Amino acid sequence: MSANHLFPFQFRFFGEYYHYHYIFETLAFIIGVRIYYYLKKGTADQISDENRLWIMLGAMLGALIGSRVVAILETPRQLNHITFFTLYQSKTIVGGLLGGLFGVEFIKKIIGVNIASGDLYVTPILVALFIGRIGCFSMGIDEPTYGVPTNFLAGMDLGDGIQRHPIMLYEMLFLIALLLLFNSLKKKEMLNGDRFKLLMVSYFLFRFLIEFLKPYESLFLNLSSIHWSALFIFLYYYRFIIRIVKSAFTEQTKEYG
Repeated sequence: MSANHLFPFQFRFFGEYYHYHYIFETLAFIIGVRIYYYLKKGTADQISDENRLWIMLGAMLGALIGSRVVAILETPRQLNHITFFTLYQSKTIVGGLLGGLFGVEFIKKIIGVNIASGDLYVTPILVALFIGRIGCFSMGIDEPTYGVPTNFLAGMDLGDGIQRHPIMLYEMLFLIALLLLFNSLKKKEMLNGDRFKLLMVSYFLFRFLIEFLKPYESLFLNLSSIHWSALFIFLYYYRFIIRIVKSAFTEQTKEYG
């Protein structure tokens, strides 16, 4: 780590330097789980505690697999050189959310749960993502979440002497906006599961757009694995997207009609 650069943030332990990112990753998981259980206490959950545990297990296993698969596909030129270490080190929250979704739906099919189960996780996920992104930001260019060079006012030197888009800060601001949005929707009547769907569509839309400000590798048709993951989510929730667009249009028509 150069003395001229603020990034990456590190601490010394027994003579070795470590990234703060590992601490924030752990905090994100712990705090996210605690918020989930806090919110669950005040909620009339239609899903039994036992089934919730199975669903959470499916989410965690799916996220573990999905985060690695999508991350590996972010660098298709290295697919022939994958080792267990690179597979273990590679991960992305986009793949985690995508894999977690598959894991949950798979487990729900097995245990016979037909009720939407995602709304309780919205706030815990947002808070955990925000904390995790603090860790990513502290890594600078040591974490592949930095942006392309820019002359934009928000450009920052993340450790290589080049002014870059601080993608992690952009995402943190977006997550705060989502938290405020969902807080404003607390008392609004919505179909069970719609809050989680709104989270997924909003977050993946953001990631689809912000990916163009990152130095990504093309997987297919000049789009990265993050882009394709987002497109899959849009297709998966297309009925929800059409419904909320129609609903928003109808409300606007009534207000100004």
